[in-house]
Amino acid sequence: QVQLVESGGGLVQAGGSLRLSCAASGRTFSSYAMGWFRQAPGKEREFVAAISWSGGSTNYANSVKGRFTISRDNAKNTVYLQMNSLRPEDTAVYYCAAGPYVFILASSYDYWGQGTQVTVSS
Repeated sequence: QVQLVESGGGLVQAGGSLRLSCAASGRTFSSYAMGWFRQAPGKEREFVAAISWSGGSTNYANSVKGRFTISRDNAKNTVYLQMNSLRPEDTAVYYCAAGPYVFILASSYDYWGQGTQVTVSS
């Protein structure tokens, strides 16, 4: 069992930066791939980024590639999402998730956090 708690969301102007954190409980954090997803009002949850258990493999949605960076610190049971050059269309609730592999499908992840709101003003 893994419990996930996101933090770091907030309101930022377009072009600004935020760093999201996802703290995990449980001794098996380092055995899970971790993903970030987001959901804007009226839209489906979409893949943002994912990282393998070791951190050696990452995957990004085309819409965030070059602007967002996912990383993890297994000693701290934490995964991060550094978001730069933010755009109004990045506004959404951001969720972290734990799963067996670096998948882009939300249904492939076993555990989810409650989400943190990111709002980018123009």
